[in-house]
Amino acid sequence: MCGIAGFIDLKRRMDPDVRVRTAEAMHEAIAHRGPDDAAVWLDADAGVTLAHRRLAIIDLSPEGRQPMVSQSGRYVIVFNGEVYNFPDLRKRLEAQGATFRGRSDTEVMLAAFDAWGVDASIPLFNGMFAFAVWDRETRRMTFARDRFGKKPLYVGWAGDALIFASELKAFHRHPAFVGAVDRSALRNYTLMCCVSAPYAIYEGVYQLLPASSLTVDPSALAPGEDLAAGMTRYWVQKDVVEAARAAPDRRGVEAVLEDFEQQLLDAVSERMISDVPIGAFLSGGVDSSLIVAMMQKASDNPVRTFCIGFDEPQFNEAEHAKAIADHLKTDHTELTISSREALDVVPSLPDLYDEPFADPSQIPTYLVCKIARPEATVVLTGDGGDELLGGYPRHYDVPNALQKLTWPPLAVRRAAASMVRALPFGRLHRMAPNNQRLLRRMRRAADMMAMDDPQTLYQYIVGNWRTADDIVLGGEDRTVPALDPAQMPTGLSLSEAIIYNDAFVYRPDDLMVKIDRAGMAVSLEARAPLMDYKLYEFCARLPFEYSVRDGGGKWLLKELLSRHVPRPLWDRPKMGFSVPLNEWLRADLKEWAGDLLSDETIRRQGYWRPEVVAQAWSDHQDGVYTKPTAGHLWGVLMFQAWLERWAPQNARSKADAAERRPDAVTYAAAV
Repeated sequence: MCGIAGFIDLKRRMDPDVRVRTAEAMHEAIAHRGPDDAAVWLDADAGVTLAHRRLAIIDLSPEGRQPMVSQSGRYVIVFNGEVYNFPDLRKRLEAQGATFRGRSDTEVMLAAFDAWGVDASIPLFNGMFAFAVWDRETRRMTFARDRFGKKPLYVGWAGDALIFASELKAFHRHPAFVGAVDRSALRNYTLMCCVSAPYAIYEGVYQLLPASSLTVDPSALAPGEDLAAGMTRYWVQKDVVEAARAAPDRRGVEAVLEDFEQQLLDAVSERMISDVPIGAFLSGGVDSSLIVAMMQKASDNPVRTFCIGFDEPQFNEAEHAKAIADHLKTDHTELTISSREALDVVPSLPDLYDEPFADPSQIPTYLVCKIARPEATVVLTGDGGDELLGGYPRHYDVPNALQKLTWPPLAVRRAAASMVRALPFGRLHRMAPNNQRLLRRMRRAADMMAMDDPQTLYQYIVGNWRTADDIVLGGEDRTVPALDPAQMPTGLSLSEAIIYNDAFVYRPDDLMVKIDRAGMAVSLEARAPLMDYKLYEFCARLPFEYSVRDGGGKWLLKELLSRHVPRPLWDRPKMGFSVPLNEWLRADLKEWAGDLLSDETIRRQGYWRPEVVAQAWSDHQDGVYTKPTAGHLWGVLMFQAWLERWAPQNARSKADAAERRPDAVTYAAAV
């Protein structure tokens, strides 16, 4: 796990010494991703500069240092992540005559490039990764990202330079980077609480799509070119699901359970390879408990486990985690967090997440990473289980409810929905404040019954504002791949479509951003065995009843867990990993939020509709919950806090931002 950065100076105008200093400034901005080492490599004639920050996990010797050059001298790589099947790939390469200096997965990747080429090698890698590799023979750069988008990679423009990095912090260290807000990306963020690949919050900056690569020829690139158009998928989730449905697994339950357990045990064992201390997060829920059970099965020693508790009982799972830790005999660490300690994280969120990001569970996720880091450098997590086998209430409750709401013709439903929406919800709430939950459900039911396609419904379920026009000023709606109906497999039920979208949309753009930034902020590597792509392909072949059954989800995971942990220790309603956001915004965070949402500030910046923000803030303070106003407001607040930190000039265009930046040449000379 590391941090990567670099750039290609297309016009080769920058002095080599300045290139090195600029690259050093870029990798210093992401030093938290790799505190163990740092280095820069450049191809002066080509204008290519690569920078790396190292968090040493496997092969702690200098032989694992990056940027790393292949034995042939042809390829140079900067790599962030882990390739878990590197021992098997190494054996294949050694059988073909390859030799190795050290024991790192990075060296195996380079040997694969030498033997099989870059494009043929990428699909062979099973892991979490983002890398840039320079081919000195063809003079082309290839960027690639893992199948599920566990590791981040941004690529974009800074004047005549093509720049890239693990985090946007590094972009600000390049002298020509402008950083004007992309209002179309803001529209997407407003709906989804995060910015969906392939776009980023800045104009001219892109996130590499999961399971994709991008190869560029600097001699043929034009500054400002659309980089999203060049991204190609090497693994297509839609094709995987459709192929699996065409050849379903019809074996009996026992055979499936045995096979699933072995595959999960293999995935866990691969992710336990480490030359530094390793542990696991244990919340007491199904997914993390199963991962810890598999780790304990694969280990001769007690596994280190970590959990945080909260002083608010409705958010506290610590006692459940402790009971499971006692049963599995782990080396358990628990820390109770007060509301004050959680609140203290809020001011640092724009630095932790240097792109607007509005999932409130970002706070406890950071806190559990922070308590684990003194005892472990690597942790295994239960991330991915809900998206693998239908673990969220929306996978079973929403489809069941919609069956009761959508039997009339669409025109009738829409007319009824309009009548419900016209009700004076604010007045009704004030007249009957104890019925706020019922009123909120009425409003949501009216919204959903008027929808006629799974993608619109999904966006409504996981997002905040119904449309960007409700609140955002300017910009255009883009069809991002994550919400493109053409990316949806055919023949899925509504439940299956929501589960698919969670794996395709919510998991890479929300969950993986959350755990990557939280872990890397404290130099902690998080690995997710339930996100092994072979496990995903296995589960895609299973009948739906292995996911959702008897009004609940994750049936297969629960059946396997019951073999290792008594059911009474974990069989309870899903709690989630959240914070009391409603209360915070009316008390402890009220002054902070009020300043960011003040009418003067909103009008001066010109990104939001002032009257809409003001009404949402007023409703929340009055306790009007007919819409989830805390979630609405958190999305706006996270953008406002980010804007204050990363765009203090509040530039509204590239030209405006450029006028406010130091002269690029002067700035570069001073780096």
